[in-house]
Amino acid sequence: MKNEERKFTKTKLVILTLISAFSLQPSALLAQGSLTPPGAPAPTMKTLTQVEPRTPIAAAPFTISTPGAYYLTTNLTVTLGNAITIAASGVTLDLSGFTIASTDANDTGNGILLNNGLSDIAIVNGHINGGVTNNGSGVYSGPGFANGIAYPNTAPVNTRVANISISGCRYYGIFLNSGDSTVVESCTVRTVGSYGICASTIKSSVAADCGGNAISGIQVLDSQGGSTGSGYGIYANITAQNCFGASSGGYGIYTGATAQNCSGSSLISYGLYANYNALNCSGTSSSGTGLYAGGTAENCYSASTSGTGLNADTAQNCYGYSSTSAGLVAGTIAQNCHGSSNGNGNGLYAYYNAQNCYGTSGGSGYGLYAHYKALNCYGSSSSGYGLFAYNALSCTGISNSGIGLWAWYIAQNCIGTSSSSTGLSTDLANSCYGYSTSGPALTAGYKCNMP
Repeated sequence: MKNEERKFTKTKLVILTLISAFSLQPSALLAQGSLTPPGAPAPTMKTLTQVEPRTPIAAAPFTISTPGAYYLTTNLTVTLGNAITIAASGVTLDLSGFTIASTDANDTGNGILLNNGLSDIAIVNGHINGGVTNNGSGVYSGPGFANGIAYPNTAPVNTRVANISISGCRYYGIFLNSGDSTVVESCTVRTVGSYGICASTIKSSVAADCGGNAISGIQVLDSQGGSTGSGYGIYANITAQNCFGASSGGYGIYTGATAQNCSGSSLISYGLYANYNALNCSGTSSSGTGLYAGGTAENCYSASTSGTGLNADTAQNCYGYSSTSAGLVAGTIAQNCHGSSNGNGNGLYAYYNAQNCYGTSGGSGYGLYAHYKALNCYGSSSSGYGLFAYNALSCTGISNSGIGLWAWYIAQNCIGTSSSSTGLSTDLANSCYGYSTSGPALTAGYKCNMP
């Protein structure tokens, strides 16, 4: 019994020891701090203004009179006058994919009117529509807006319009003027009675069925314009790049400096006109010049029905064709070029030199004409001179009824043939050959290295 008591006592001591080891001290129980709240409860959700800080527009007409960001919440239609007027600088207007429309029978208003002298404006993402149509003869009429986006007198600056489509306006589509820091990007305009798009820089945009200039700017990039009247398809005060322009009565494309990778077409005027240089371009015209470059035309193609195919001061690696007039005209030098006339015009005409060139005329024009020197050239004509040059070196000229090759001064290593006239005619012939079916084979004042 004593052994059992000793065991119980020992077990009791072990349990008390364990309880003592794991018991919390009073100081530890008080370490949690004060339970008093630090202040009144605050909201944890964002306000509507914080979620959408912009101002909604749900009805028209609407005037924006303070700077900030605005957005459409629905389609808007007006029966008279302006739909939205921006009367403050520092405004961003997002159409949110909605449409601004007008049923105004008198075409008096603007889809978006920019008051005079504004700056720092952005208009994006939506549509402006009217009911104006083209009767097919260049007369634009019907209900709608006078202009899509425009200003009354003083143009805006530092203004951008992007991803906007406009159609059916009596006068202008997007008119920001081309004077100072205005950009139109990724926009489309169709069926407007005057200017389609006008800004200092225009990129990746299209304007079609426009009564005036379809696209007009300082620089125009990756864009397409079509004018149904006497306006330009594309007018670029400095440069046009990767563009296509067409016009019924005006220039297809006009550039004050350079056109690169462009194509222009016109019915009665220049297909493409570059005041300085045209690079990798093409131009076509029914009765005007297909392509004109005041400086150099390089790697260009052009054609005209009754006007000059290609006209440049210097032509390199170019081709020009005309049904009735000159195929290719170079004011100074033609190099590695081909000119062709299917009528009585000259196939290729170079006022100074032609080198490695080919020219043909289907009538009485010169196949190839080089006022000073022709080098490694070929010319062919039906009834005119096959090739004419003051000096011809290593050239060939062929004509059916005219002189095959005529070198005013010197012909060297040349061949001339004709069916019924002189094969080759020159003052000094050096190592040359002439042939004619019924006329003189070769006439020369002096001969060298030949019988």
